Amino acid sequence: MRIFFSTLAALALCSLMIFAQAPQGKGKGGPPKNLKVLTPENYMNYMRSFVPSLGLADKGGCNFCHEMDRSSDAKPEKVMARMMIEMVKDINSKFPDGKEHVTCFTCHRGSTEPLTAPPAAN
Repeated sequence: MRIFFSTLAALALCSLMIFAQAPQGKGKGGPPKNLKVLTPENYMNYMRSFVPSLGLADKGGCNFCHEMDRSSDAKPEKVMARMMIEMVKDINSKFPDGKEHVTCFTCHRGSTEPLTAPPAAN
């Protein structure tokens, strides 16, 4: 239950920080600056999914990848996130049904590092 509330709080904080910033793009409420992989229509859906998928609630939430200036590319985590988004999109594009089969959670399972091996058996 504690994890749920931590995640919820991080999502709320992330949303507030994104929308409380100085005007972006063409003015207040305009599209965010420096989108390279996501679109103005879908970026918030992705951003909201990162906190639980990568277990960021106790690691700074949005600040794990973002500087205070959200358009900045100064953090290597943001650059890596872009590459991972492109990888996931590429994998999903190969399925003929057009559905999303792979997400960040598929590999990360709530961890900032992808889990590449099954948990050890007891």
